[in-house]
Amino acid sequence: MTKMATRDAYGQALVELGRANENIVVLDADLSKSTKTADFRKNFPDRFINVGIAEQNLMGMAAGLSTAGKIPFASTFAMFATGRAFEIIRNSIGYPKLNVKICATHSGITVGEDGASHQALEDISCMRTIPNMTVIVPADGVETKAAIHAVAKMEGPVYVRLGRLAVPTINDEATYKFEIGKGIQLKEGNDVTIVATGLMVNEALEAAKELEANGIHARVINIHTIKPIDTELIVKAAQETGAIVTAEEHNIIGGLGSAVAEVISENCPVPLKRIGTMDTFGESGSPVDLMKKYGLTKENIISAVTEIMKKK
Repeated sequence: MTKMATRDAYGQALVELGRANENIVVLDADLSKSTKTADFRKNFPDRFINVGIAEQNLMGMAAGLSTAGKIPFASTFAMFATGRAFEIIRNSIGYPKLNVKICATHSGITVGEDGASHQALEDISCMRTIPNMTVIVPADGVETKAAIHAVAKMEGPVYVRLGRLAVPTINDEATYKFEIGKGIQLKEGNDVTIVATGLMVNEALEAAKELEANGIHARVINIHTIKPIDTELIVKAAQETGAIVTAEEHNIIGGLGSAVAEVISENCPVPLKRIGTMDTFGESGSPVDLMKKYGLTKENIISAVTEIMKKK
């Protein structure tokens, strides 16, 4: 199975967009080699702006460019994009519903050795609370490219969450279709549903394989769009399987698990177990070791499925 970091796919997609649309502009906060916007800078230097270590200015300048008919992609690490610049995003991008695409890399615990100060585990929660904001978390490189092309075409503010770590490619580029706001059922099953996002989609699929060998048929759903969330698909799964496990590389408070809980509590209450970081900060370590320590593995999903099925 091939692997690619979603940030790498983002860099490639930007170059493709730059060739197709001269209104695409890219802004970065002195991290272009890490966010992979350097690829765009190399090809289109006159449409690239390095604002320096000034994330509030990054978002403010992107907002201004959007009012002049440009389609700005603003990138930095997720911690700095959603943390340092939250007020500018809220008031200067979300409130006027401007056409700014915030594509933040280095999200989640798998930032690894950079430690808690750089491991954004609250960013989905922050961004989905902003009115008018669309929130997307791609699962692999194929989905990332499709998502970036899709958000370039839509009108309005978007937050796209991207990662540092190379992750397995689970989608077929030749057949994959991306639609904002629509989840994707990757595996059928009527015993339980695993709803995952980002790199946890692969863990969910691996968990489902092992569960299948033990006679448990788990449905697997990839929710790449956290907001607007695919209420119809989630409710259908709740009705047909009677139990749900969510999996995300994010705090269980405010992220995918919370969003799914909101949907089923109002439409079809069923037992729910959330896999994610448990209201805690991360620490420095290798991505693999951190995923094990913080319970973000297929084994944790399998354990959660076993537990939740007892409550059906």
